[in-house]
Amino acid sequence: MICRFGTPATVVVLAGLAHAAVPEPAGFRLDHYRGEVPAGLRGATVVSTAELAAMIAAQHPVLVDVLPAPMPPPDARAAMPRMQLPHRDIPGSLWLPDTGRGAISRAAEAKFQTDLRVATVGNKARPIVFYCLSKCWMSWNAAKRALGYGYTRVTWYPDGADGWQAAGYTTVIASPAR
Repeated sequence: MICRFGTPATVVVLAGLAHAAVPEPAGFRLDHYRGEVPAGLRGATVVSTAELAAMIAAQHPVLVDVLPAPMPPPDARAAMPRMQLPHRDIPGSLWLPDTGRGAISRAAEAKFQTDLRVATVGNKARPIVFYCLSKCWMSWNAAKRALGYGYTRVTWYPDGADGWQAAGYTTVIASPAR
């Protein structure tokens, strides 16, 4: 990974992309999920797009997309037809919508733990990569949550599905796992 740190509170360059130097919070990000993110996550590995491609080829990690599923507008009528835009993922990913929110219900947390246990076949040392979109805190939150569950090989991919696609890698249309 390419890292360059300038004077305090300036710019960090990760894998050629400029990111504002955002301090890593002690807890979860609870709102305003789209914006500058920290350069790292204590206890996790942060990877660039090229590093993720190499990791996928060599280690076959569990890939977890945490982007929320589209919600109908608040004024939508139940019978109103809606056409959702397709959601695109890195091939082989498990899409667990909304698991990257800062606060999730006990039921959602239990389901997230079960989904991770099934995806890793109960092996908390299996490599697992969390992503969302670029500049999105939800993947950071989900990776932090997995560290709290005792997963030891957690990777955060902050460039997300859109960064993967912008680099010329293939994406596929995804369906939520729920």
